[in-house]
Amino acid sequence: MDHQELADRSEITGLLARYTHAIDSGQWDLLDEVFSEDAVIDYSSSGGITGTRDEVKAWLAEVLVHWPARLHLIGAARIDFQDGEARVSAPFTDTLAPTREMVAAGTEGFLHGGGYYHHRLRRTPDGWRSVELVEEQTWRTVS
Repeated sequence: MDHQELADRSEITGLLARYTHAIDSGQWDLLDEVFSEDAVIDYSSSGGITGTRDEVKAWLAEVLVHWPARLHLIGAARIDFQDGEARVSAPFTDTLAPTREMVAAGTEGFLHGGGYYHHRLRRTPDGWRSVELVEEQTWRTVS
């Protein structure tokens, strides 16, 4: 691996961290630092929408307000470079909680799930940006 590839991998890892921070904190404008303006984001495997960055930001703000406590964890990402793009597949798990208060584990309204995020990234003048995200939800539990 050369210096540029190491730098690219580091930047892409940071992009994935910005993604989870934006979702978990509700700072939707941070997604502008993750996705290109014309990105297509597909959450259909978890019952969500497929749309542009701005459509998805609006949808997330509307839907995730019901789960004020959120935590997404992304595992080791597989990053493959080809033809000026990066293909990234990373396992994730998430917890969506109906409250930030301490409650019993069986309290109604908790969602736990996991699967894979599949990104197609392109280098832009502002750094790497996802031009496509497909979420592959592989499991979900609800209480």
